[in-house]
Amino acid sequence: MKIIGVRFKSVGKIYYFDPQDTQLTEGDKVIVETARGVECGDVVMTDREIDEKNFKNPIKPIIRKADERDLKSIEKSKQKEAEAFEICRKKIEEHKLKMDLIDVECTFNNNKMLFYFTAENRVDFRELVKDLAGIFRTRIELRQIGVRDEAKMLGGLGICGQPFCCSRFLGDFQPVSIKMAKEQGLSLNPTKISGCCGRLMCCLKYEQDSYEDLLKHTPKVGAIVKTADGKGVVQEVNLLTGKLRVKMDRSDNVVTVKKEDVEVIKDGNIRVDKNELRALKGLEGK
Repeated sequence: MKIIGVRFKSVGKIYYFDPQDTQLTEGDKVIVETARGVECGDVVMTDREIDEKNFKNPIKPIIRKADERDLKSIEKSKQKEAEAFEICRKKIEEHKLKMDLIDVECTFNNNKMLFYFTAENRVDFRELVKDLAGIFRTRIELRQIGVRDEAKMLGGLGICGQPFCCSRFLGDFQPVSIKMAKEQGLSLNPTKISGCCGRLMCCLKYEQDSYEDLLKHTPKVGAIVKTADGKGVVQEVNLLTGKLRVKMDRSDNVVTVKKEDVEVIKDGNIRVDKNELRALKGLEGK
């Protein structure tokens, strides 16, 4: 069957629907039914042939292509979201709540408003919800999000000078670990390997597969190797150039050799010790 891919946020997960007989192109807006109710999304992929057996859940059909009335309703919702943001921010100040409002979202049929916020600890926002429900006369939902989601929503520039990957093209966050930074030979200085969100940079994931492949064919630091000049211990490794610095057993000289020119007697291991993990605690979180 043919399906289309639909996004509900500029950078978000793609959901699949059956277009039925509706002719659609990328950039069109469609009205669909989701787990959250009726929503309007952007078509980002068209005419993809798939085998229904590969999907656990049945593919739902679209309700219709968005018309002029739908587009006007969306525009009104955006204005309402901007007003709701200011009202909620003032109410947070009135209630002296330790939370930061990040974004407001109205569902397409206006039966619910979602307020996204960050906070260091749990927040008792019951009175705030009562106030907001009284003002907007609709269902109110407050969602606490992590610092990565905050960065994705707000956007900004990374240390590379480019807009955040998460707000530009990453649909989902991929798991990133301290071990990746270690395997890539990066300094385990938190300011060097963490993004503006205070967590490990998402881009550590991009080249990890290549580094893992290189590590399979390259002696690691601590490896005992045999060179043309005798046995020694690998002191330093440059994975990209394939060059090793080896401290010789007998002379204590340090020589630079290519990985192809050595024979591995006993390979080393890449480990993150407890002290390093303790110092970098929290960087792997959401």
